[in-house]
Amino acid sequence: MSSPHAVLRRPNELGPQLRAWRGIRGKSQLELSLDTGISQRQISFIESGRSTPGRQNVLRLADALDVPFRERNTLLLAAGYAPIYSEGSFDDQEMQGVTNALKRMLRQHEPFPAVVMDRYWNVVMTNDAAPRFFGQFIDMTARPSPRNLLHLMFDPDGMRPFIADWGQTAKSLLGRVFRESVGHVIDARTKDLIDSLVAYPDVDSEWQTSPTIENAPLIPLSFVKDGHVLKFFSLVATVGTAQMITTQELRIECMFPLDEATELQYAGLMQTAR
Repeated sequence: MSSPHAVLRRPNELGPQLRAWRGIRGKSQLELSLDTGISQRQISFIESGRSTPGRQNVLRLADALDVPFRERNTLLLAAGYAPIYSEGSFDDQEMQGVTNALKRMLRQHEPFPAVVMDRYWNVVMTNDAAPRFFGQFIDMTARPSPRNLLHLMFDPDGMRPFIADWGQTAKSLLGRVFRESVGHVIDARTKDLIDSLVAYPDVDSEWQTSPTIENAPLIPLSFVKDGHVLKFFSLVATVGTAQMITTQELRIECMFPLDEATELQYAGLMQTAR
């Protein structure tokens, strides 16, 4: 019987990927050698396809380059090894502890909106307040699950008409996609998401690269309802010491009123929410 980590040789696939990751991280072969203890000559041989590293050395290289778990699996496959990072679902027994903690966090954030999102901004869990709040502006039941928070904000048929200073908000959200991408890497699916957002009317593609500069501690997310402007800011949390793709890619976003006026207006609004 073969080992679960038996080598399935795929020559010359690892080298270009390793070289690309070095470029992303701005590391020379010498710097990577110093970080990993793997000789610069060996790294050169790996990148040229003249040598295939052992499984542990693939992981050492990936760790030094801060490669996200999903992409580490790709590196392992390219080197001829089986993937080791699993992508479990919320129903898996091993995820129950994390799932229960997330539910507790969402519940404790009531009466304000809070959501849990995956790597691609798809909402996988919410507290009761989140759909009730957004339901005061649009028919949330008409939007298919999983609902994507960015599409909700960019779509002219979504929350966009109710966002004050939408252009500035959209620009800052695109900036967040880059800042909060796992491992600070824009993978193919994230690139597709960005392209779909830029395809909406009146979205400037240059917003992806133009920095947002404001003389303020943060850019509020402001909604207009019945002539009142409700200003919020978000705190984003991630799972520490993640060991699975699913947990590494989760983000918990909790919205808070930015000022007392918003808190009072929000309380009145939610009293009428179903």
